[in-house]
Amino acid sequence: MVAACGPGEPKAGAGASAAAPVESTTVSKGGATPAAAEPANDAPKALFIGTSLTAGLGLADPTMESWPAVIMQLADSAGLPIQVANAGLSGETSAGALRRADWLLKERYDIIVVETGANDGLRGLNYDTTAANIKGIITKARASNPNAQILLVQMEAPTNMGPMYTKAFHELFARVAVESGVTLLPFILEGVGGVAKYNQGDGIHPTAEGARLAALNVWPGIRMAIRTVRAAR
Repeated sequence: MVAACGPGEPKAGAGASAAAPVESTTVSKGGATPAAAEPANDAPKALFIGTSLTAGLGLADPTMESWPAVIMQLADSAGLPIQVANAGLSGETSAGALRRADWLLKERYDIIVVETGANDGLRGLNYDTTAANIKGIITKARASNPNAQILLVQMEAPTNMGPMYTKAFHELFARVAVESGVTLLPFILEGVGGVAKYNQGDGIHPTAEGARLAALNVWPGIRMAIRTVRAAR
């Protein structure tokens, strides 16, 4: 599995909460299509649109240790093999993900997982704008394949943004999921964010074990999506 990305945004400050900044240093430029692992030519194809949490910043081998890579391993172990295209990008906001969406969705995917917004929360961006951007991504995803299973990952804003902002930010994901008719996955860093042994030295990005726990948080919903795709074939 190869992460595909374009130019990143500036790295976030190290003082933010573990739930917020997710950036990466993947190497491919924005002119290539995300490269997918190929467990079987007829396996469902899954695209993971995300930030450095998805790309696996700082891991020794993101192609094996990032949470989308772990999802692929879990799927294989469950007898539900999938092809995975990892489109994590450093420091990306939801607006950046929306700008990339047309390029990322040139290829047809059966499952589209959207992990974005954490950098919006870190920067205190308007949460209604974040919601609109995520809705735009979902609209483009559905247009690319009306039958695709689309899943939105819950993200959180850092607590230093204040309780009103963090509450509104938290709630936007469920609202977008309901209004757009997509599956909402749990907060991916539940049990990982803020736990030193599961995070790298920056206190922000998960270790390989942290990434595995993150994958396990969202695996049930993704497993259901895979089964739905396979049953429709």
